Amino acid sequence: MAQAQMIDEAPQSFFSEFWEYFSKNKGAVLGLFLIAAFVVISLIAPLLAPYDPTIVHPEFLRLPPAFAEGGTTKFLLGTDDVGRDILSRLIYGARISMGIGLAVVVLSASIGTMLGLFSGYYGGKVDWFIMRVVDILMAFPSILLAIVVVSVMGPGISNAIIAVAIVAIPSFTRIVRASVLAEKKKQYVMASKTFGASSFRIMTKEILPNCMAPLIVQATLGFSDGILNAAALGFLGLGAQAPTPEWGTMLSDARAFIQSSPWMVTLPGLCILAVVLAFNLFGDGLRDALDPRLKR
Repeated sequence: MAQAQMIDEAPQSFFSEFWEYFSKNKGAVLGLFLIAAFVVISLIAPLLAPYDPTIVHPEFLRLPPAFAEGGTTKFLLGTDDVGRDILSRLIYGARISMGIGLAVVVLSASIGTMLGLFSGYYGGKVDWFIMRVVDILMAFPSILLAIVVVSVMGPGISNAIIAVAIVAIPSFTRIVRASVLAEKKKQYVMASKTFGASSFRIMTKEILPNCMAPLIVQATLGFSDGILNAAALGFLGLGAQAPTPEWGTMLSDARAFIQSSPWMVTLPGLCILAVVLAFNLFGDGLRDALDPRLKR
């Protein structure tokens, strides 16, 4: 009887406890399923897309979706102004947008984490210099700073990724720095110093793992910001260039047909809305599940 009681009172594993809190947030669960759907679509885009996204069908210009008057099942979501299948371009656009978001998060999180570790651990002049650079970057509106960077480097997907990543670095740096300042005063760090561990080992092996919870949440939210900013650059003609099927570029190409062919603007806009909303909902759920102060 006592043994059964001890088994019942055994502590939950990290993942089971995490899922218990995460699953209570229905919006976060919805966001997780939407993200999973977009990931699957991006991975198997060649199998799902009925046409090559760059192939032109000159006899079907600005064809409405199949459910609208004048549409055909041959093009379920219609065609654009040069006769390209919108459904195929949206499917391949998911691959490009998700890839952009991943590249932005990896680049900005890597640089921001390194700067935050050095700033919080060493302090003094190192901290002052890094934080002043971060303050300068944060003084500019994010999209304006991205436009300036792309204007200097030139339009294109890779340059847009670099520009958006530069904009996202300050948020990662400040979050990691705050966590390091709290962790480096704890006893396990003092013990590592006493045993002669190097500063690099203390930062990477001791402190960094304890900063992962807020870093993961910020990376999730940074994913949506990266996709949104990249789409904004594409809309302005500074991101992906035609005929690349990127959602922001699709919006830019359809600006002249907002009234006559509204589906050309609505469909890629809904895709951007869905993926950004999904990552924001998922990030909120992660924050609630990983932050012990929010657990009841």
